[in-house]
Amino acid sequence: MNAPIGVIDSGVGGLTVVKEMLRLLPNESIYYIGDTARCPYGPRSQEQVRTFTWQMADALSKMNIKMLVIACNTATAVALESLQKKCPFPVIGVINAGARAAIKATKSHDIVVLGTEGTVKSGAYDEALYSLSSSSRVTSLACPSFVPLVESGEYEGEFADQLVKESLQPLHQTSFDTVILGCTHYPLIQRNIEQTVGEHVHVVSSAEETAKDVQNLLSYHHIARMEQLAPEHRFFTTGSVPMFQLIANKWLPLQKIQVKRITLKK
Repeated sequence: MNAPIGVIDSGVGGLTVVKEMLRLLPNESIYYIGDTARCPYGPRSQEQVRTFTWQMADALSKMNIKMLVIACNTATAVALESLQKKCPFPVIGVINAGARAAIKATKSHDIVVLGTEGTVKSGAYDEALYSLSSSSRVTSLACPSFVPLVESGEYEGEFADQLVKESLQPLHQTSFDTVILGCTHYPLIQRNIEQTVGEHVHVVSSAEETAKDVQNLLSYHHIARMEQLAPEHRFFTTGSVPMFQLIANKWLPLQKIQVKRITLKK
């Protein structure tokens, strides 16, 4: 089936999932919407996040996608279940994938979840981790400054290093061997986080596991792209096209990335 896979996120963070999808599924076309104009989602109400997520899903549905990936942890926590019931195509999120990656990596089962305020408050990672391993001991920390840092494009350099150190200071007395990057923006500052928590700690994201989930669902539903022509990728943002393009060009192994502005229904 040659229809594209839709990917949605509150901003540029979902590009970390797209990067893994491009590596694992090079034949598939990807249509992406980043709601950068209304990012971050973390501090917003569940009702707002649900509405914004539905708007992005609806826009991609009209582009005839065959599957939807909610590449935003906050949106996954709030809207995944309702979209799975509503949409006529498979819909997956990133939280279960992130939890699986952590359980594979941990030895001590002492796991830290770094996320937005919305994701931490939802308890979605706690639930996912406990469902996979009842011996998990989970510490969650909201890092509200990380998403604006990434969206600004200022995530490389001394300022980012200092901000990450200050944000992770509450973990100083906590024992853990695994950290989940519970927001798809966070892999863009993974190096900073790894330097802060130390080399003995596994730092995992949901990106690779989510791409594997997409691959498995394509096979299960017999909707993998069979055509050998080059895939077509489209990127849309509700905010600044130049800023989105700058980060996409840095992060994705693609030539001539085209980004268009999209207006979502209020």
